[in-house]
Amino acid sequence: MIEFRKLTINDEILFMEYFNAWGEEQESIVPSATNLNRYDSFQNFIYNLEEREKSYEVLNTTLFLFEDGKIIGSSNIRHYLNEFLIYYGGHVGYGVRPDKRGQGYATKILNESLKFLKSLNVDKALITCDEDNIASRKVILNNGGVQDQSHIREDGGVTHRFWIDL
Repeated sequence: MIEFRKLTINDEILFMEYFNAWGEEQESIVPSATNLNRYDSFQNFIYNLEEREKSYEVLNTTLFLFEDGKIIGSSNIRHYLNEFLIYYGGHVGYGVRPDKRGQGYATKILNESLKFLKSLNVDKALITCDEDNIASRKVILNNGGVQDQSHIREDGGVTHRFWIDL
């Protein structure tokens, strides 16, 4: 069974297994909102995710893809864009645990995230990825992304920008 939903306090064991599956990539877990190391407890982590929907610089929701009682990946969905997100982050940041990559889960996560954005009355979603992230580019294109002008960052790297009509 597949679910796409918010975490609850009862998901701590499942989340810890998910977080530990990132191994050495824990510090660069995507989306960064799911980096448990930023918090002093799982309860504080859940509280922060809930607060981000009510009071945050850009309101956002973090949802997780569960399959057969295991967390596969997650997305952080920004309800609207500020100037930074227009160039760097877009509406959705998503990630799949390393041992489940290359199996179509990221495409599913982005698709479900786009449905959530549509429920917020967003008509067009901006999705971004780094130039060297070929897998993410394919996921965005698989979800109907149309490339817009790329953005050259201060560090010289390139952020590709794609729009998806909802």
